[in-house]
Order: sequence, then structure tokens, then C-alpha cells
Amino acid sequence: MEVFFKLTLIISLSYLIGSFPSAVLISRKFFGFDIREKGSGNMGSTNAFRILGWKWGITVQMLDVMKGIIAVSVIGTMLGNGIDLGKHTWFEDITLVRMMAGVSVVCGHIWSVFVNFKGGKGINTAAGMLIAITPIDVGIAVGIFLIAVMLSGYISLGSISAAFAFPSSLFVRYNIFHDSIPGYQILIYFAVGIAFILIFAHRANIGRLIRGKENRFSKLQLKFFRPKI
Repeated sequence: MEVFFKLTLIISLSYLIGSFPSAVLISRKFFGFDIREKGSGNMGSTNAFRILGWKWGITVQMLDVMKGIIAVSVIGTMLGNGIDLGKHTWFEDITLVRMMAGVSVVCGHIWSVFVNFKGGKGINTAAGMLIAITPIDVGIAVGIFLIAVMLSGYISLGSISAAFAFPSSLFVRYNIFHDSIPGYQILIYFAVGIAFILIFAHRANIGRLIRGKENRFSKLQLKFFRPKI
């Protein structure tokens, strides 16, 4: 029973941290409007960059990343330390607990309880959560994100590409390069699950990309690849 209450507390606190609507609070406090009423209507960092400017966009981005790091490194690790899941799993108990905290914080950001269960796309919060769990593969995913954005100018395409790249990196490193990745047998399923959640959160962006109506950040695109007007 004690384990059940601890897990419930970890999942609940992680979800609440993820639900913290940084972009909404900043736009209301310093600009006098709700960012969800401007631009794409999203409370993620991409819309914050577009509507609030790069300084506040970076602030929102860093706050969203920190949510993921805090949920895994502080809540999942500290409160989960010593939890014994018995023989219900073949994997390291603390790794599973940290993953539970990670999934909860991302879900909190995407479906925030503080803004009618609507939120951002979850990329930054997922990045923070994954940095705390497997930083090498996050670094590879970030590299893919930057390449995709510089080639296309689409932040959403970069985010979707990074979501695909994360589980792919784990798979290639472990199965082809034979890197030692503790807990790989569960991490790969976890990574695929997170990728699915993030891609699902971008389903509207995917539709706009297919129709050619997605907002493009041309200034971030390499000049050689910019469309000629």
C-alpha cells in the first residue's frame, strides 16, 4: 500500500509540474493578454517566440525544459528511491519510477489541468525529461531537430523529426554499434511511446504541412534552401 501511495504521489506531482502554464502566465503578467488568443493559439515556446519575442520565447522554452528535468531528477529520483516493485517487473525499479514521472510531466504539459486540459506540444518538456534519463540520445535528437529546421524552416517538422530520432538513436546505438545502454529493453519501448505521444500532439501541424499551410520560420532556414519569391 505504501508503494501505491508513493507512486500516486510521484505521478500526481509530476503531472502538476508539467501542467504549469509558463507561456500563459508570462503573457498575462507582462503583456496583458493570453497567448492562447494569439498566433497558433498554442502555449508552447514556438508560439511564444512568434508572439512574445525571442527573449521571452527562450524563457518559456527553458522553463518547459526544466519541468521535465525536475520531474525525473527530483521527484522521480528522490521520492522513488527505495521503492520496491517486487517481482512485477524484470527492470530496475528506480528506472521505471523515473519513467513514470517523465510520462506524467509530458502529459501534464500537453493536457494541463490549469488551462482546461489544453497545453503545448510537449517537445521541450520531453527533452528535459529525456536529458535526465538518456542525454546522449537527446543530443542526437536535438541535432536532427536543428538540421530539419535549418533545411525546412518548420519548427514542427524539426520536432517531429526529433521525436522519430530519439528511439531510432537508441536502437542503432544498442543493436548496431553495441553500446552499453542500461535498461535498454524497457527504454526502447518507453522511447517509442514518448515519440508516439509527441507525434500525436503534432497531428494538426502534420495536416498543415501536408497542405502546405504550416507557418515557416524563414529566418531560421539556410539561405540556399529558402523558397524563391
